[in-house]
Amino acid sequence: MAIYVVMEPPSGEKADTTFVRDGFSWLGFLVPPLWLAWHRLWIEAALAFVAMAALSMLAEKLSLGLPGSLLSLLVSLYVGLEGAALRIAALRRRGWHEWGVVEADRLDDADTRYALEADARPDQLAPTPRIVPDAAYARPAQTGMTLGLTHIPGKP
Repeated sequence: MAIYVVMEPPSGEKADTTFVRDGFSWLGFLVPPLWLAWHRLWIEAALAFVAMAALSMLAEKLSLGLPGSLLSLLVSLYVGLEGAALRIAALRRRGWHEWGVVEADRLDDADTRYALEADARPDQLAPTPRIVPDAAYARPAQTGMTLGLTHIPGKP
C-alpha cells in the first residue's frame, strides 16, 4: 500500500485537494528537470538542470570518463528520493496546509478514504488558533557572571 499526503488549499475547498504520493519517483529519477517542471517546481527544475550541466562539464574538463558521467546521477537520485517532499514544500509555500496522510493502493482509493474521514471529522476544517505567550509573565533577564554552559538563577 502507498501513503498519500493530503494537502488542502488555503480556501478550504475539498474539491481542490491534492494527493502527493510519498515514495520514490521513477520519473523524477529518469528525467529530473522535466519531472520538476511538470509539477510546476520551476526553480527546482532550473537548479537541477544547472547542477546536472555543471557536473557534466566538470567531468568533461577533468576527463573522468564513466565516474564523471555518474556524477549527474546524484541529482537524479536526489530528485527521485525527495521529489514528493519538494512538492509538499512548494505547496506549503503557496499557503496550502497538510490535512494528514491516507494509506491506499491507488489514488482513487485514497480520495475515497479521505472523503470518508473528512466527513467523519468536520471539526478539522477550522484552523486551530496559535497560542502566543504573554510577555508580562516572562522571566526577567538574569544579570551577573556566569561560569560554565548553564546558568543557575539566583547563584552568581
